[in-house]
Amino acid sequence: MKKVDKLDLKILQIISVDARVPFKDVAEVCGVSRAAIHQRVQRLTEAGIITGSGYNVNPKHIGYSTCTYVGITLERGSMYKEVAAELLKIPEIVECHFTTGNYTMLVKLYSRDNEHLMELLNNRIQEINGVISTETLISLEQSFSRQVPILVASEDEDDGMKAARKYAEKLKSPNHIIDDPDESEGVSATKKRNKKA
Repeated sequence: MKKVDKLDLKILQIISVDARVPFKDVAEVCGVSRAAIHQRVQRLTEAGIITGSGYNVNPKHIGYSTCTYVGITLERGSMYKEVAAELLKIPEIVECHFTTGNYTMLVKLYSRDNEHLMELLNNRIQEINGVISTETLISLEQSFSRQVPILVASEDEDDGMKAARKYAEKLKSPNHIIDDPDESEGVSATKKRNKKA
């Protein structure tokens, strides 16, 4: 596994909170050039440390009102890969895990309503060869969703790391406003908005 250094951790502290932060702002906080940030982010992506970026779409706003976790029991655990390949063909399934405990697999899916959920369970998931039973857990409300914290050893906590952590905390605050497409001033735009607040 690729090791990350202090600069990588500073960058991850910030962009894990908001992937839309301009590289100019990240460079200013980290004390390096924008090109250095761009190269680091590219390297972290190629190494599989950063696994995605972009916008998260709220499923409810596009017609998927029901979030469901489905515990799946297989005939044999060794069938996991074949079943996962079939589950991948169902676009409403957004996560799939091979698990310990009561189920062989756990999937997260979104459906339009209960009728759509029943169709996915009865006609898609339970029809897969090797699936012997399912248990459905409907999410009534998602309280929160977040990234894992970026942990820094206390001996690595220098002024630059503190600055990155402080900036990341500011991005997490409820009054933080995402830059408008017309605003490209980065940190200066954020400072202006914070003065208004």
